[in-house]
Amino acid sequence: MAEIPFSDEELKEAVSGVIEELRPMLQMDGGDVTLIDVKKPVVFVQLQGGCVGCASAGATLKYGIEKALKEKIHPDLVVMNVPHGYEDRLDELLKYSF
Repeated sequence: MAEIPFSDEELKEAVSGVIEELRPMLQMDGGDVTLIDVKKPVVFVQLQGGCVGCASAGATLKYGIEKALKEKIHPDLVVMNVPHGYEDRLDELLKYSF
């Protein structure tokens, strides 16, 4: 795994742009996504609306959002969905994920 040559803030700006490109696709199905934070190499997002509880939510994260971020920004980025209520507990989520 190569080191990601951007600061978290630089990545957050780039990730935000890619998410804005993907947003219309999610909104067509009644969903949405919010960028919570970036802590290399993890991009924390929160699925909204129709995406919450949807059987395809995992595929949307992995093969939609994460794939686009890997292609457009850096291949080592990983996307993690932040459950509602965990927005201020990202370090806790990381501890149990890797």
